[in-house]
Amino acid sequence: MGRYMGGLELGPEIDALEKLFSTMNEGISAQPWNFLGMSFRHALQCRKKLTEKLRLQLMKKKKEGKSIGATSDMMDRLMQSKDKEGRHLSDEEVVDNVLSSIAISYIGIAYPVTWAIYFLAKNPHVLLKLREENMEMAGEKKGVDLTYKDFLRLKYTNKVVEETIRIASLSGFVFKKATEDIKFEGYLIPKGWNVLLWLRHLHIDPSNFEDPLTFNPDRWDSRPKHGTYLPFGGGVRTCPGSTMARLITILFLHQLAIGYRWELANPDMKIIYLSHPVPDDGVDVSVSKI
Repeated sequence: MGRYMGGLELGPEIDALEKLFSTMNEGISAQPWNFLGMSFRHALQCRKKLTEKLRLQLMKKKKEGKSIGATSDMMDRLMQSKDKEGRHLSDEEVVDNVLSSIAISYIGIAYPVTWAIYFLAKNPHVLLKLREENMEMAGEKKGVDLTYKDFLRLKYTNKVVEETIRIASLSGFVFKKATEDIKFEGYLIPKGWNVLLWLRHLHIDPSNFEDPLTFNPDRWDSRPKHGTYLPFGGGVRTCPGSTMARLITILFLHQLAIGYRWELANPDMKIIYLSHPVPDDGVDVSVSKI
């Protein structure tokens, strides 16, 4: 993500940024107590360091003076973008957009990839079908890079990704506000009240999904009922990175399935649910080439 969004190269610099992003994300859901020793304060400090590193990268790009229209990453495009009045984004706006995009990607991509590895290892019959589909695609392309249309053609892989996202419920809940009085199962939710929508309950409710705790990609042969599947929120505030998260997860699974096999080191690992559901061992696996 650092390379595609800010032109950062792999190495010690990226490793240092990864640690800062990890700590910052841990503080996102912490109590907003800006006191010494608190997670929130530590997250703010990490954000400040990240902002400075990205600002220096921006200054470096300006100093190098790329030709008009030449872009290699998101930061380049933001630097050159204009609104209808011809106004460019300020340096602060460019850095904030890059920082936010990387932070969102850190969670929105790492989590579905992690859970997909876990669910596929626990369901070898699913992995077999996924591997067959991707091997066929790889043979057809014969070394040529896959396009977006190719990824859409990986029907079973797409279903695996949706099923992973459904069970993992990457976003635990979203906040909404009642725009009118609502009566629900004998209760009145007054207009103006804040409502917390528990997404995990929606995704594992038997009335919405048959046998909901079973990993079954074929359930996606038909669309779920409206309002029962909201992995990236809903309405005008639906996560803008949802398509990218799905696409990169498919890309990762494609490369993994055609080249490697893996086994869980701890098949009975526990799950930590707050702030996001994650395996307590991070899904420790042993990997070998096919």
